[in-house]
Amino acid sequence: MSRNSKLISQNLREEIARELGVYDQVKKDGGSWANVSSKDCGNIVTKAIEIANRAVEK
Repeated sequence: MSRNSKLISQNLREEIARELGVYDQVKKDGGSWANVSSKDCGNIVTKAIEIANRAVEK
């Protein structure tokens, strides 16, 4: 996720990761997202898009 990390705020990414149960791995690795699977990263992006779409609809 580091290559496009500026597209989503750190706070939002961490919030979604907590919601999806991925953030424990990030914390365990000292804040590194390197060991988060592509599938989990994709799920985070999908969730961020859903949140953005809801915000636009309001």
